[in-house]
Amino acid sequence: MKAMDLIARLSRDRNAILVFSIAVGLGWNGAAPYLKHLVLPALAVVMTFSTVDVMRGGFGSARATLPAALAGIVMNYLVLAPLILGLNWLLIGNEAFRVGFVLMAAVPPAVAVVPFTLFLKGDVGFALFGTVGGYLGALGIMPLIILTFLGAGSIDPLNLAVIIAELIVAPLIAARILVATGLVRHVERLRGTVINWSFFLISYVIIGLNRELLFSDPLSLVPSAIIAIASTLLLGGAIEVVGRLFNVGQGVIVPLLLLGTLKNYGLSGGLALALFDRETAMPSTLASVMMIAYIIVLGLRKGRT
Repeated sequence: MKAMDLIARLSRDRNAILVFSIAVGLGWNGAAPYLKHLVLPALAVVMTFSTVDVMRGGFGSARATLPAALAGIVMNYLVLAPLILGLNWLLIGNEAFRVGFVLMAAVPPAVAVVPFTLFLKGDVGFALFGTVGGYLGALGIMPLIILTFLGAGSIDPLNLAVIIAELIVAPLIAARILVATGLVRHVERLRGTVINWSFFLISYVIIGLNRELLFSDPLSLVPSAIIAIASTLLLGGAIEVVGRLFNVGQGVIVPLLLLGTLKNYGLSGGLALALFDRETAMPSTLASVMMIAYIIVLGLRKGRT
């Protein structure tokens, strides 16, 4: 019975499911080519269900929400994105990986910023409105970064606009409808399970499609791993130091830290598969693994304070 209880708990744990997806993708990739076309629909479902909490929080008064929303844009696009782009230019020679990091820099913050802020006992309201700001800012900034650094000739702007509408605009509207109509109550019980196993599908497909690369040339991933570490552990430490120097309260430092270190890697991986090729999605998967390790480190540090 204890073994069954453990399996049941692990089947609901997002981090365990992501690790499992990596293990399955490395062990057997036979289904990955056939499941590739389900990645974008799965990502749209994840975006819809994940942003329900953001929409449920409402937008409040401008005085309360504007500073946090602006902070979300600043941390995600003026702090984190330039670091990713700069290290990408310095370290990455593989063209597919280079494109993957541009896509990563372009996407908004991870929707997990809000629950992680709660877990780390930070200001959840600030995290909520900061995430909203990041997603609203992404509507204009995201295509600007992609077209600037990859060039209009490398991607069909209309196709990019359609995908942004499918993966950001439509899910935000759908999440708002679910909250406004009360329909969210009918899916609440299954919401976490659907999100977690959709992430499993996305991660499995990316890992499975790149299985040969991972085994044949693992050293090619070292520069990407360096960027993943620098943009989480190192940047996070710098944000904490600067926050304390300016006497920012710990409750606000936590969401600033997360908004400034966590991108929506599922979205950047999905964009890579939809607009380019399987290898382009590899940086997003490496960053997802680093995100898990980073949150574990933050949790352990929090437990000691």
